[in-house]
Amino acid sequence: MLYDCAVIGGGPAGMSASLVLGRARRNVILFDDNEPRNAVTRESHGFLTRDGVKPNELKKIARTELSKYPSIILQRMKIASIRKGDNHFSIETLEGELYSARKIIFATGVKEALPNIEGIQTFYGNSIYSCPYCDGWEMKEKAIAIISNHQAIFESIKLIYNWSKNLIVCTDGSHTLSEEEKSELERKEIQLFEQKVKQLVGNEGMVKAIRFADGVEVPIEGGFITPEWVSTTSIAQSLGCEIDKNGGLNTDGLGRTNIEGIYAAGDVTTPSQVVIAAGEGSKAAIGVNTDLTNEDFVK
Repeated sequence: MLYDCAVIGGGPAGMSASLVLGRARRNVILFDDNEPRNAVTRESHGFLTRDGVKPNELKKIARTELSKYPSIILQRMKIASIRKGDNHFSIETLEGELYSARKIIFATGVKEALPNIEGIQTFYGNSIYSCPYCDGWEMKEKAIAIISNHQAIFESIKLIYNWSKNLIVCTDGSHTLSEEEKSELERKEIQLFEQKVKQLVGNEGMVKAIRFADGVEVPIEGGFITPEWVSTTSIAQSLGCEIDKNGGLNTDGLGRTNIEGIYAAGDVTTPSQVVIAAGEGSKAAIGVNTDLTNEDFVK
């Protein structure tokens, strides 16, 4: 069977895209390897009518909604390769199964590479986070450590200051802040620690202190980090899709990449909140349906 669209990735972007296409009476196959970036997340926030929902529960609801549309097929498989033909794409799974589709939507997300700090895996997703819009409310007024050696750390400090004034800044051995920025932190009574971070201390996922390599230890109740985003777009890149400086796929306003017939949505373009990823999935699906409509109407 030749599907109208194959959606690669079963997160909010991929399932939203599949829903829109199914409602547009398109034959869709959705591939989901069930390895979400937010696997450690206890609750997702900022999604109207679903604020605080558990990611697994959100996925269960989405799958139930998709099952109402007979033209949407879900496959729990991982893609091994995709080849572009004259008017379709050939898709092979790791299991060796072959599928064909006229269009492809990449919604594969990204992977997070956490800082090399002892104990961080224990606390990440419980009391250490990466997105203040997702988890800042739960950290409001608490003693927070901002741990980052990113060049844009000062922007993160200003942002997180909206949720708590009780901040310390840890650059983990780097000197990324300018003298002017350091003066601004001092004026705001925000302590700066530029030495290497050795360890996060606590229990049952709740961080209690940050310990530096020189032995200094500071009590905290939570923290925000800047992870490195690891691209999961090797197949898209092998097909010639352009990526931006941050490793995300370049797209237009309707999810189209530079390769005809290939679209992208969600974290694979820019890591963001669940609600934004779902919206981008919807836009990419509209892009696919628009292009299929124009191609078929003139036949």
